[in-house]
Amino acid sequence: MALRQLPKEIVENPEFILGGATRTDICQGELGDCWLLAAIASLTLNEKALARVVPQDQSFGLGYAGIFHFQFWQHSEWLDVVIDDRLPTFRDRLVFLHSADHNEFWSALLEKAYAKLNGSYEALKGGSAIEAMEDFTGGVAENFQTRDAPEDFYQILGKALKRGSLLGCSIDIRDAADSEARTPFGLIKGHAYTVTGIDQVDFQGQKVELIRVRNPWGQVEWNGSWSDSSPEWRSVSLAEQKRLCHSALDDGEFWYSASLFIARLACGRMALKDFKMHFDKVEICNLTPDALEDDAFHRWEVTTHQGSWVRGSTAGGCRNFLDTFWTNPQIKLSLTEKDEDQDGCSFLVALMQKDRRKLKRFGAKMLTIGYAIYQCPNMAGHLNRDFFRFNASLARSKTFINLREVSDRFRLPPGDYILIPSTFEPHQEADFCLRIFSEKKAIARDVDGSMDIDLPEPPKPTPPQQETEDERQFRALFQQIAGEDMEVTAEELQYVLNTVLQNRQTLKFKMLSLQSCRNIISLMDTSGNGKLEFSEFRVFWDKLKQWTNLFLQFDVDKSGTMSSYELRTALKAAGFQLSSHLLQLVVLRYANEELQLDFDDFLNCLVRLENASRVFQALSTEHKDFIHLNINEFINLTMNI
Repeated sequence: MALRQLPKEIVENPEFILGGATRTDICQGELGDCWLLAAIASLTLNEKALARVVPQDQSFGLGYAGIFHFQFWQHSEWLDVVIDDRLPTFRDRLVFLHSADHNEFWSALLEKAYAKLNGSYEALKGGSAIEAMEDFTGGVAENFQTRDAPEDFYQILGKALKRGSLLGCSIDIRDAADSEARTPFGLIKGHAYTVTGIDQVDFQGQKVELIRVRNPWGQVEWNGSWSDSSPEWRSVSLAEQKRLCHSALDDGEFWYSASLFIARLACGRMALKDFKMHFDKVEICNLTPDALEDDAFHRWEVTTHQGSWVRGSTAGGCRNFLDTFWTNPQIKLSLTEKDEDQDGCSFLVALMQKDRRKLKRFGAKMLTIGYAIYQCPNMAGHLNRDFFRFNASLARSKTFINLREVSDRFRLPPGDYILIPSTFEPHQEADFCLRIFSEKKAIARDVDGSMDIDLPEPPKPTPPQQETEDERQFRALFQQIAGEDMEVTAEELQYVLNTVLQNRQTLKFKMLSLQSCRNIISLMDTSGNGKLEFSEFRVFWDKLKQWTNLFLQFDVDKSGTMSSYELRTALKAAGFQLSSHLLQLVVLRYANEELQLDFDDFLNCLVRLENASRVFQALSTEHKDFIHLNINEFINLTMNI
């Protein structure tokens, strides 16, 4: 049975860092988090990045208080994570990540802090090294399939290492049986490795390009050409071996021939076929968005947008689902300046789904995500379904994929564009962080970031002499229910409205609720007596007829309900253009499990919105010195009362 012990209970003289934090301090334990360990091993190659994640002024000596802290990047901000130093052990040995030196504990404590950040050790099972690399640096992910690698890929790897980028590699698995299967060459499928260096060696009169790779297990190595005990090393001088730190120890680190690591199409089918038995993917986390194919460094501008896909309002899925795609969040991107000596504007878009690993214990999985970029038309507001029916995207992510982050580079002419991040399937919920890196200043804003209200003045009631026969009968019914004072309570109003609306054969609806009628009185009662006079009701009745016609327009299948995805357009037609956040709250409050609103829900929503907006307008006019909320914040507050 595993225990939780203090380092001082495990060894006599524990050290936080012993002889510097190096890649040999990372040895995998019983937890399936090789992806995290591969990232930590890569982190040790960048002293500056390591010092930020693992503050060096901590120890078990003077000032020791039983706690340690680490820093991680999360969605555009750095978080400080504090932990105690009790670690899982079995028979006085660490169960999970540990150093080759049993007196050293920085790596085990770092793993614990990262587990706390994500909710538990269990949450760390399975993943991609690039995920942790980004959390260690706030960098930008880039993925390469080695079968499609550019001709200068070896130089790209060298440049990445020189710039302090973190690098990992892996072999794809075809099915569950392949997971952690060992190949005849000693490589592990589906396992995360770290690329720790590249170099060249003189071999039989030729320069051979080598790549140094580390297995976070701390053992089990490549046994092919240039492996630790391979015959090729016999032809290399001892001085050269020493320079390359070559040894025959089974320490999990080995040199690998770049000609095997990187297959070029020019090598012919045989070489390409042989290569596909080895590494398939290389992941690079760049500390800046500078392209590795480019020798120049640039100063990058970054814009960050935090958003959500909410079922029923802003989770529209990809372009395959035209009826809902337009409801996704829409970000307007303005590219104002061309790059120096270039015809267009270079930028990188990185879309990240947030906290999926933390939500893993609740059954959450990585969603399949991506984005599309459209030319912005000469029109304001949220683009509707018809725009996407007749306009194709100018650019898009290479693929929709179930990774935490999807990123790609683009170059477009200066101008305005609409960027739409989405899940592949509609109705899938998640929070996301969208980062846009540009060489020149770019402006990005949420198309739905503000709320516009265009409420007409309340209409005057129709004079009695101009009333229709139906309206005269309605007046008689109102007078019969109200009595001599011609005022109705909420209960009486409920009876009047249900009686009249049931006579409309085109409108299918359940009975209006008492709550809706109370809200109507709150909206229209100018005398403050909690009742509705006939003159006040006549004003509302004209408005009700407009809202009823709107509901019938969006009740496409004449079922008596409308889709929550149509609510944005319906509210806009009624004079309300809501922010995405406020729309999400409205849908959560008024839509049912099937994402439908009946007439009572729709009416209640409109009455509450109009009431809140009229109160805000009155207060902001009369008490300018006391209003410190914008219209979104005020309605958000009142809609939740």
